[in-house]
Amino acid sequence: MKRLTTLMLLSLFSLGLTACHTVAGAGKDMQSAGETIEETAQDCRDADC
Repeated sequence: MKRLTTLMLLSLFSLGLTACHTVAGAGKDMQSAGETIEETAQDCRDADC
């Protein structure tokens, strides 16, 4: 029982770390897309569409 509990805790911990990296990567991708949209909007505002 003790070994099973330890394995379960280690599995949850490793999944938690993976999820954090995935969310961080998705956040960076969204930030990059937002910056591109912002630059395009600025160009259109300056009549360079």
